[in-house]
Amino acid sequence: METGTILWIISALLLIAGFAGLLLPALPGMLLVFAGLVFAAWAEGFAHVGWGTISILAALTVAAYLIDALAGLLGAKRFGAGKFGLTGAALGTAIGLFFGLPGIILGPFIGAVLGELYAQKDLRSAGIAGFGVWAGIAVGTAARIAVAFIMVGVFLLARFL
Repeated sequence: METGTILWIISALLLIAGFAGLLLPALPGMLLVFAGLVFAAWAEGFAHVGWGTISILAALTVAAYLIDALAGLLGAKRFGAGKFGLTGAALGTAIGLFFGLPGIILGPFIGAVLGELYAQKDLRSAGIAGFGVWAGIAVGTAARIAVAFIMVGVFLLARFL
């Protein structure tokens, strides 16, 4: 099989895995999307999509991670989570990864609630902080998906214009 064809196949597989990873936290979705687009550019010897475009895509990848992290923190803060709630949400996220999709969904919430209860907050305040973590995660996920589509759009514009 020709090298260009192999690179296109790798690109397609990375993009598929990357878009799946935008919803599944166990996969580094943004990095896989970026890698898929780099492989697509490489498949054509960077003749149409050059290093300038690759640099823009790299910056968008970094921006997506920053936006995602900030969205979770800001969501939690907006709904009243304190230092212990944020720490609990981070620990809940890490532990939740071991329990599949239910753990990924419930882990941050439970962690934030337990952290807030540890900080002597009442159950209602702790629950609201946990909801804030969920809201932040939802906003972060939406932002990741939007940036991934923007990246594909930038790639396609560079490739065909």
